[in-house]
Amino acid sequence: MNLDELVIYVWEGQADIAERVERCMLNLGVDVIRADGLTLPADPSELGNAIAVVSVTVLEGARFTRQGVEGTFGMPVLWVSASQREASPGSYAMEYSHVLPFDFTGAELRAMLIRILRRMQSNQRQVQRSDDIIAVADCMQRLLNDVDTFADCEHSVLIVGETGVGKERIAERLHERNSHYGQGPFIVVNCGAIPDGLFESLFFGHAKGSFTGAVTAHKGFLEQANGGTLFLDEIADLPLYQQVKLLRVLEERTVTRLGSASPVRLDFRLVAATNKPLRELVHEGKFRADLFFRLAVIELQIPSLEERGEPDKLAIFHSILRKVVGEDMMSELGDPPFFILDAVAQMYFPGNVRELRNLAERIGVAARQTRDWAADGATERILTHAQSLSASTFPPETGGETLLANRSNWDMDERNRIIAALSANDWKRQNTAQHLGISRKVLWEKMRKYQISDGEPEVPMPG
Repeated sequence: MNLDELVIYVWEGQADIAERVERCMLNLGVDVIRADGLTLPADPSELGNAIAVVSVTVLEGARFTRQGVEGTFGMPVLWVSASQREASPGSYAMEYSHVLPFDFTGAELRAMLIRILRRMQSNQRQVQRSDDIIAVADCMQRLLNDVDTFADCEHSVLIVGETGVGKERIAERLHERNSHYGQGPFIVVNCGAIPDGLFESLFFGHAKGSFTGAVTAHKGFLEQANGGTLFLDEIADLPLYQQVKLLRVLEERTVTRLGSASPVRLDFRLVAATNKPLRELVHEGKFRADLFFRLAVIELQIPSLEERGEPDKLAIFHSILRKVVGEDMMSELGDPPFFILDAVAQMYFPGNVRELRNLAERIGVAARQTRDWAADGATERILTHAQSLSASTFPPETGGETLLANRSNWDMDERNRIIAALSANDWKRQNTAQHLGISRKVLWEKMRKYQISDGEPEVPMPG
């Protein structure tokens, strides 16, 4: 969806913003419609790709509620307010996620509209599914292509990815799509949960009577996986002395149970996973190089949810929400409102899909039980709590996008004088600079500082 496919409905109330919006959208092919007093079609689909730009004066000072403009107009809302959200966050309910200051610039308006369009596009995009794995992002589609390429072979695979990205599901896919080993069992072992002293018994198995309490013979994990796939999760947590024993079995492809003298031939595919940098651990002497090379014949890197981006976040959120709420209730409730989707799209999930699943389930249960997306305020509380965790854990180098200019060193009178001079001189820089008695370079610098682009409207000054 591009800007030239957009229709903007402006409710300006007591504020003078409609003409400024039109000026800022000049030459972009955007239809701007003054909507005060306008009767909108009952069917929201007739509005097309529409966004509402609404002055808070429309609400006549009342505290914003969910029953406001978004629910009434059936389109995402970009608010224009005298106070910025960051300056007075308590004045805004959760659903007012897009707020421009009254003295917004054309650059700020366009940046905010593009962000909303991106969210709308993510929400409308056709989800690419591969079984139950959602893959909208290119990086995820490339991963699934690699998985399918290497699924039907016998070589070992090392899956690397952050916690919660779905390493076990990728391992299951490798197993399911293997023509030989896919017919056998899929054995999952958490290497971080192997008690000291029980490694041999759990991995190799034991014969009857091999030690006190061994009243029956027991197949170990290695033998249980015969004919199928052995998935060793969190392989980096395996101590060095256990790594040696595992490597020997993998090299010889035989195992001997404790208390037995008869070796058992092994035939399984090995898939291991880790959220730690194994190569670094090898260099530090904390992981055996020979075992690493045995495991990483094929190496697959699963992208984090942040790397996958907003489309995958929203697609996964929708999928989980639909399962929790149920098809019938989803039909009754309709799509989740934009404020929920905006909040999810902007959050950082250090726990990746696992953490996103938790959020979707909490919102879904609340909506299902109350038959309302607001859930008597529960949804806002859930999102506020999740956002506070997101803000405290967001990587500093990537944390959040800044769309509003820093106005601390702006002189709005000077900005308006420059815009007036540009307009009077038909936006010709050289003539304007002469008119103002400054050099063309200084004019450029001031235009960049004040975010002045061609056709920029003046901002009415208070009083």
